[in-house]
Amino acid sequence: GRFVDSGGGLVQPGGSLILSCQASNEITFETYELGWYRQYPGKVREVVVSIDVHGTTRYVDSVKGRFTITRHNGNRTATLQMTNLKPEDSATYFCRGENEYVIYWGQGTQVIVSS
Repeated sequence: GRFVDSGGGLVQPGGSLILSCQASNEITFETYELGWYRQYPGKVREVVVSIDVHGTTRYVDSVKGRFTITRHNGNRTATLQMTNLKPEDSATYFCRGENEYVIYWGQGTQVIVSS
């Protein structure tokens, strides 16, 4: 795939994880707006955070102050640092890249927050 997600796992409430999204060499990474979405079982995918080509970020209220998205154009990755994780953060997380021509999704990585 054009984007490959990794970094999910099981973590206790209050813990931290870092998700990573690696883009393939064939795309012009710096032209893509990037985002992390999450999907709960039986629900539609919802945006959590995004970062545009200029580095401007947007966060949904539920993760503000806890999650941080960073893009690294040099190595074609986007990371999502998640801190103070809560059980309601448990979901499958998907990286998304969009430019004026195309949208790509990662395959998803599961995050489980549980004691």
